[in-house]
Amino acid sequence: RMEGQGCYTLPTGTEYWGALRDGQFDGEGLLLFPSGAAYRALWHRGLPTQGKYTFADGLEYKDKKWHYCDGYDRRFYTEICSGLQPAGISQFTNLDPQRKIPKGCYDCGDGFYNPETRVIVDYKLRFLRNADDDEHEWIIRTCQKAWDETTEHKPKP
Repeated sequence: RMEGQGCYTLPTGTEYWGALRDGQFDGEGLLLFPSGAAYRALWHRGLPTQGKYTFADGLEYKDKKWHYCDGYDRRFYTEICSGLQPAGISQFTNLDPQRKIPKGCYDCGDGFYNPETRVIVDYKLRFLRNADDDEHEWIIRTCQKAWDETTEHKPKP
């Protein structure tokens, strides 16, 4: 079994850097997610006892008094740090530039969802999972969908 300091890459592409004991995370360690997010924690027998999650853009998650993207301030973290975009340049996600969503699909955070096949693939188009009924409904109701119609400027007659 793995023992001591090391690096372990999970099948999902997530990497663990830190202390290992008897094949488990044990001690100080860092999980680096493919999205660029990170979770630094103190581990005991494979379970985190305390830790801090940092999103890819640098925003640190807080369990209590979380004021990010609440009903009073809907700005993205990049807008809080760098200011709002000029009028006419709307920011639909916290990524700039935003991901190109395949036609007919939804961006569900960890990948793209195709409602016809009910399959979620990561951003490199590798299979992640099949969506159950609850996840399907949530994605359709809340996630950003690719434009499936074209619009063009029509001059006044």
